Amino acid sequence: MSEYIIITALIAVAAIGVFASFGDVIGNQTAAMAEEMAGGDGSANIQQAGQNATTATNRGNVQDTLSTYNAQN
Repeated sequence: MSEYIIITALIAVAAIGVFASFGDVIGNQTAAMAEEMAGGDGSANIQQAGQNATTATNRGNVQDTLSTYNAQN
């Protein structure tokens, strides 16, 4: 029984890590889907998700050191 709790906890930790890494993109995509399902236009949220994805990619390609860490955060 305790192994199920451990597996659930590991999945939760992994989900938190993914959401922390891609939170803005996931949030905007979810908002766009909700807007579209409600009959509205979600194109602004889709565009914002693309911009956030580009920003995340650019930040991921930058080599951080201790001397440049505060510049990005």
